Amino acid sequence: MTSVSSSSEFQHQHHFKSADHQYASSKQGIWIFLCTEILMFGGLFVGYLIYHSLYPTVFKNGSETLDWKMGAVNTVVLLISSFTMAAAINYVQRGLHKVAAIMLALTIACAGAFMVIKYFEYSHKFHVGTVPGKFSLVDPTCAAGGKRAECESKISALLKNPAELEKNHVSAEEVTRLKAVISQPKWEMFYGFYFVMTGLHGVHVVAGAFLIFWVFIKTLRRKVGPEYYTPVEGVGLFWHVVDLVWIYLFPLLYLVG
Repeated sequence: MTSVSSSSEFQHQHHFKSADHQYASSKQGIWIFLCTEILMFGGLFVGYLIYHSLYPTVFKNGSETLDWKMGAVNTVVLLISSFTMAAAINYVQRGLHKVAAIMLALTIACAGAFMVIKYFEYSHKFHVGTVPGKFSLVDPTCAAGGKRAECESKISALLKNPAELEKNHVSAEEVTRLKAVISQPKWEMFYGFYFVMTGLHGVHVVAGAFLIFWVFIKTLRRKVGPEYYTPVEGVGLFWHVVDLVWIYLFPLLYLVG
């Protein structure tokens, strides 16, 4: 199926030879853009693999402090959003604008759910201080080499004080894992990759949600349809790449341990 027909409702831009030429050029452009996205994330993946091979214990201990259940839920959410996005493209191609709009709205809702879950993940990380160069649950200067032994002793004391654990909204099991993390040199390395990779991915999720909202409005106004659906298809391709990146991030970050 092509993106154009003999319908007079769609007129291609003057700098293209025909509607088919415009469609082909648009698809080529979006694929070139997606290649640059893959190259950007690919560089991060290569860096991750290199440093994981250098500091395997750091990455193992770090991954065990992440909530894999939240990561798994987010994976399911994005897989559902891929289905609704693909369905929306199909419905636009068939001229079913109302159903397509519903599918696009569901995709936006999935993006919102993903970011809400990520907010709770991030907020807890900042609460306990598992961010590069900081460990606020015990001491903001725990990252300093000379402070590591002191921090470990403070964590040991924390483990023996249930009231303090409850006050800090952490479990003894989590604190034990945190102790294992900061006992290793370069422990910040894992969280550096975690925040950069998931943060950059989160930016793409938000950008994708805005783009989907844009085509949602175009669908409601019937600016796209069987005769012209290039914007919906292009945004859909971008969204599928965003989902695909997360499929790789989830096991690398959450299950590596």
